[in-house]
Amino acid sequence: MLNPADDLFIAELAAHLPAGTLRPPEPRHLEEPRGHWQGGGGVLALPRCTGEVATIVGHCAAGRVPVVPRGGGTGLVGGQVCPDGPAPVILSLERMDAVRAVHAAENTIVVEAGMTLAAVREAAADAGRRFPLSLASEGSARIGGCLATNAGGINVLRWGNARDLCLGVEAVMADGRVLGGLKRLRKDNTGYDLRNLLIGSEGTLGIITAAALRLVAPPASEGTALLAVPDPGAALGLLALAETRAAGCVSAFELIAGGAFGLLAETVPEARRLLEPVPDWAVLVELGLPAGLDAGTALEELYSEAAAAGLAGDGVIARSEGQRAELWRMRELLPEASRRVGAVSNHDIALPLGALPAFLDEVDAAIARIGPFRLAPFGHLGDGNLHYNVFPPKGGRRSDYPEDMRAEIKRTVHDIVHAMGGSISAEHGIGRFKVDDLERYGDPVKLSAMRAIKAALDPHGIMNPGAVLRPGG
Repeated sequence: MLNPADDLFIAELAAHLPAGTLRPPEPRHLEEPRGHWQGGGGVLALPRCTGEVATIVGHCAAGRVPVVPRGGGTGLVGGQVCPDGPAPVILSLERMDAVRAVHAAENTIVVEAGMTLAAVREAAADAGRRFPLSLASEGSARIGGCLATNAGGINVLRWGNARDLCLGVEAVMADGRVLGGLKRLRKDNTGYDLRNLLIGSEGTLGIITAAALRLVAPPASEGTALLAVPDPGAALGLLALAETRAAGCVSAFELIAGGAFGLLAETVPEARRLLEPVPDWAVLVELGLPAGLDAGTALEELYSEAAAAGLAGDGVIARSEGQRAELWRMRELLPEASRRVGAVSNHDIALPLGALPAFLDEVDAAIARIGPFRLAPFGHLGDGNLHYNVFPPKGGRRSDYPEDMRAEIKRTVHDIVHAMGGSISAEHGIGRFKVDDLERYGDPVKLSAMRAIKAALDPHGIMNPGAVLRPGG
């Protein structure tokens, strides 16, 4: 049984913290971007150091008061709000935003969890290095949240998810004790990997307060191209060709359907059309090459060979940094265009690369049997992560569709994904939005192990209750 963060609890906790650490929640701390839920909260906690986080969590553990950790609030599955149950302590790390150390020679940086991703990337650049995690929301997303959700983004193909870029974490566990794991080691084979257990746990096992991150040297030459392709199968062929010609140097490979370009033209008219006519499918490919090689030349040669093989049609190769930025701005505007139109159903899915063409054929036909919809998939083809979003016909609204129809669409998409050996959550996590889906599609043994881990590390269930696992489930 959990208890609310009521006036008595808040007063007792405040006596152990510096003045100004606790305050009433602001509206922004009770919201999530898609507007599915409105959260509640008894108090907002704004600690300035790990010791204060430990004090807050320790008192919550003693009082059986729920804790909802909050990063930048950019997550899309409701993990940052608690709409049900006793009023929680909302614990924001936004004041913990310092760089603790930079070790450029060993390609590492140690930062506090409240730093925005953009600030981490800027600090890395100041040291002549790059932190390669790249998200459209990097100006708001905080590194603690990126790690807690194991964020992906556009460069997973080359450098991996957030998990792959983290060497060690400091975290406050559910009983208020501090896990001191800020090692900068590439190899540490000393038992269970608690770092990787906390990464992706969405604040349900502990709160990451700082992290040692892996940096990389920026490529000497970078180039970007937007190429029309006949179909998703040809896109996979082009990906294989790119990886053969530029082994290990393909930084990003994005698939964009013609319907997604249509949403962009409809909602962001200032976005310039880069390919005329608009193709049914296109890929956005980026190469990052070492000194002595020119990415623009490599892209031209890739395009020539792809066109000769029937894998590519029209194309645009960026000739300047400004043109590169324009190509990426187009890609980064796609989620905003989707939001403005209002999807009937959104899906963040992953499939084995070879299954993607068959998946798209099967799922498009299945959705057409449910009703007339616009389909505008796009995503990170290089790592098999697709954002398969279903929209009303032009002029329609999301609110025109009853909840049972939206549920049928989601069930249809996820059933096909599951049957093809895919995942119903590629990079956004489970949060609260996909708890039912995890129970439906998750491996029973894995779910049993997850519940056992949760019970062992958070026996009173105070850490982000209702996220990932159903309370008491």
